[in-house]
Amino acid sequence: MNDLAEMKCAPCRGDEPTVNDQEIAELKLKVPDWEVVDRDGVKQLERAFRFRDFVQALAFTNQVGKIAQKEDHHPTLITEWGKVTVIWWTHKIDGLHRNDFVMAAKTDRQYEMR
Repeated sequence: MNDLAEMKCAPCRGDEPTVNDQEIAELKLKVPDWEVVDRDGVKQLERAFRFRDFVQALAFTNQVGKIAQKEDHHPTLITEWGKVTVIWWTHKIDGLHRNDFVMAAKTDRQYEMR
């Protein structure tokens, strides 16, 4: 599998299957700092990123927003003082798609570049 951060999100029409547990385990190896969480039966990827202050957290939120807009795949972003929580999942299929792992990798890369 190529570097996830270099991949593009595939358009999702809503009839694609969610990734299965084996695929999740394989993809999770590429983004080990992310947690797979279940919210009301919907699997999601979540990670909290730490910062020195609110200004840095807000700047990161905006950077993730730009990446999301470019890829046309949008997360939940929770910005707090010194912390940004990013949650990826595919709304159209109510669960995880390969795109979510791609975006998690892109988010990690943005954090590493700061």
